[in-house]
Amino acid sequence: MSTTPATTPKSQLRKTMGFWDVLLFNIATVLGPRWIAAAGHNGTSSISLWALAAIFFFVPGALVINELSSRFPEEGGLYVWAKEAFGPFHGFIAGWTYWIYTVFYFPGLLLASASMAAYILGPHGSGLAGDRAFQLWVSIALLLIAVGLNIVGLNIGKWLQNAGGVGTYVPLLILVIVAAIVVVQHGSVTHFTPRNMLPTLNWDTVNFWSQIAFAFTGLELVSAMSEEVRDPRGTLPRAVFAAGALIAFIYIAGTFAVLTLVPAADLDPQSGVFHAIAIGSAALKIGFLGVLAAILVTVGNAGGVGSTVAGIARVPFVVGIDRYLPAAFGKIHPRWRTPWVSILVQGGASGLFLLLSQINDTTRGAYQSLVDVAIILYFIPFLYMFAAVIRLGRRPDRASNPHAILVPGGQPGLWICGALGFFVVLIAIFFSVIPPGDTSSKTLFEFKVVLTTVAAIALGLILYWRGARAKSTQS
Repeated sequence: MSTTPATTPKSQLRKTMGFWDVLLFNIATVLGPRWIAAAGHNGTSSISLWALAAIFFFVPGALVINELSSRFPEEGGLYVWAKEAFGPFHGFIAGWTYWIYTVFYFPGLLLASASMAAYILGPHGSGLAGDRAFQLWVSIALLLIAVGLNIVGLNIGKWLQNAGGVGTYVPLLILVIVAAIVVVQHGSVTHFTPRNMLPTLNWDTVNFWSQIAFAFTGLELVSAMSEEVRDPRGTLPRAVFAAGALIAFIYIAGTFAVLTLVPAADLDPQSGVFHAIAIGSAALKIGFLGVLAAILVTVGNAGGVGSTVAGIARVPFVVGIDRYLPAAFGKIHPRWRTPWVSILVQGGASGLFLLLSQINDTTRGAYQSLVDVAIILYFIPFLYMFAAVIRLGRRPDRASNPHAILVPGGQPGLWICGALGFFVVLIAIFFSVIPPGDTSSKTLFEFKVVLTTVAAIALGLILYWRGARAKSTQS
């Protein structure tokens, strides 16, 4: 019996996301308190790095994402864009690295989330923030919640993402307000000058530069779910611009806030935001704010994991339909209408790497090496995205498509945005291999990052050749 369009796996997906769902999804996916903590730990020079990343990467990236998502509003996002521009092989590489990065990203995100969750216990929780056993069990719990809700259905799982967007943004607003009041009453512990806010050019800090760019990524993720968004051509661009403005503001304001409350040297790069809130709320004699913020951000981090699971799982789902991954990846759950195999594999692999990351390493070392591998793998599809927008800009349908939200400035504007984004991503990949200044063994760190990245890509190539050979045999 032939398969009709009405019974294809993609046709079974439900259109459950509106504008506010997509806006909060973007905030939950992109915004991370740990990046503000890392920026504060890096010092006052982070202020200018946020501004430079917003101008030369975040804005061009948002314009490119809006054009590609409005021209190609299909399930799969980056995978589809790379395939349209460069063919199935490059589309697969973009889709595979975009998916496999989560195996390394989730452990880092979960470990940071667990550190922040410790502050729910108030002053007694600060000691648990660096406890490896506590971090591991809380991380596993968060991962199970995110995977379970997204298998049950996006109509259920989206509420975790919505709560995640609110739960991430509100505590950072609390931080900014508390810091402003403390500065007025007691002054700032950090002295800000135009000079000390300029970028610091030394090899001990360049690894952090790639994290700044990485902190601004994620707006493209919901495009992988385009066929589950109501009116994707209108909804996605509006939500991208709105979320982008809110995120850029809070990153810069939040970094100012943590540095006014805590010296850079005393800030933990994972949970420093809550250290700052605890100090600020104690100074104002409203200590419950620290506990409230920790509860909200724990929900926010769960939403961030949930949104990433939801979006990324759609990429191997579409690749599975194209038969470059095992066909099981393209299966839809008969009851909940979700790509459940893809979600389960993703959650299982992430859980395994979470356990492996804790073997023979410090918490800080495990966290940082996972972050850097994730950045490299994640940014490879961005190289394709920025190159694809230039190549696809030559097609005649760009000008004739009435639904397209085009990069302004015609072909020159397209080339500027594409080239800027490509260059920033290339530099970020290079800097990710360079270990932070406080790494005990720089050679071992570089070896682990490079070897793990190459192994992850090699695994994808093996699967691609297997799938391509199977498709050729069937033909």
